Amino acid sequence: MSIDKSLRRKNSLARARSVLTRGERIQKLKEQEKWVEGRSPFGLPKVRVVRLVVKKAKKEKAAEAAQEKGGEAKK
Repeated sequence: MSIDKSLRRKNSLARARSVLTRGERIQKLKEQEKWVEGRSPFGLPKVRVVRLVVKKAKKEKAAEAAQEKGGEAKK
């Protein structure tokens, strides 16, 4: 028998996760210097997950082309 695609375990996700594990949350709190040693790992405060947004290059190229056309008209 084969395993369904949705049940296969992958080492990495193709998309960004919106929820962190308890260990990851503790690491983030340590980086932000909000973690106190000896504190219970239960009932941790929320930690914001920062998502990187990549803008498309088409908009930049279109803006450059528009500036070039505008510059030529003024000459």
